[in-house]
This record gives sequence, C-alpha cells and structure tokens, in this order.
Amino acid sequence: MQERVLSEVSDKLSKTVQNTSREMSVIRTGKASPALLDNIRVECWGDNLPIKQVAGISAPEPRMIVIQPWDQSTIPAIVRAVEASELGLRPAADGPVIRIPVPKLSEERRKELTRLVKKLAEDGKTALRNVRRDANDQLKKACKAGEITEDEEKRVQESVQKAVDEAVGEIDRLLKTKEKEILEV
Repeated sequence: MQERVLSEVSDKLSKTVQNTSREMSVIRTGKASPALLDNIRVECWGDNLPIKQVAGISAPEPRMIVIQPWDQSTIPAIVRAVEASELGLRPAADGPVIRIPVPKLSEERRKELTRLVKKLAEDGKTALRNVRRDANDQLKKACKAGEITEDEEKRVQESVQKAVDEAVGEIDRLLKTKEKEILEV
C-alpha cells in the first residue's frame, strides 16, 4: 500500500515538473530556440499538425531560427501559422527554407514574460500540492479502513512531503533559470 502510494506520488510529481518545464520552454527569451515553435500547429494535408511533423527546425545563430519544410508546398502554411501565433515573430520564406529573425525583447515585454513565468511556476506548485493532498486523503482512508497503522500513515505522509518539497525546489530552480534568461540583455 505505502509503496504504491509513494510510487504514484513520485510519478505524478515528476510529470508535473516536466509539464511546467515544457510550458516554460516555449516562452520567448530574446534568443533563438527551436522550442519556441513547439506549440505551433500548421494546417496542411487536410490536417492540423505540429510544426515539428512538417519541418526541421534549427537555430544556427543566436537570433535566427531556420525552418526546413519536408515538403516545399507547405511553406505558405508554415509562414501563416508562425505569423498567427502569439510569439510576435515575422517569418520570411527564403527559397527552400523559412528564416525567422528573433528580435530583442523590450524592457516592458521582459517584465511581462517574467510575470507569466512566475504564474506558470505557481500553477505547477499548486498541482504539486494537489498531488500531496490526494495522497494524504488516500492514506487517511487506508488508516480508517485498518489497512495501515497511524504510525505508518505519518511516516508515508512525511515521505510524500519530502518528495513534494524536492519537486517544489525543482520548479523554483526552473523559474530562476528562466527569469535569468528573460532578463538577460
């Protein structure tokens, strides 16, 4: 029982931290990164596909993203999809590739992105607390049903709390790293 609860908690905490990291990675920091385009979907071949499935993406320079479509006929659709995104990027078709210059961020935009990153981190921490609450509820029910003793319940709750604290620390580390990237001029 206790091992199962701890295993579930560990798995859920790990997924929550990964999700928070993924959400933070798509926030523009002023330098080119293929991860900026991860959430963009391109309408082509009668479907709405992630940009990664229709093109190769690279960042050969600190302020330039290059997209190489697998099929040249998808270039206009990719350009439209990038322009329609909320990233504020202006792609330019250049023969068989699409070049996207990544402009420097204004001070106001940096502060706005910092607030957004802090909100994402807080959402991640809230999800971690929900995992802890669910695990503690599960343990209380098991204790009332006589499946585990009160001492075992307390011991497992302490282990759960320790795991949550570690996950919160990981999200805090991700937040500091992303804030540093955003504020870097």
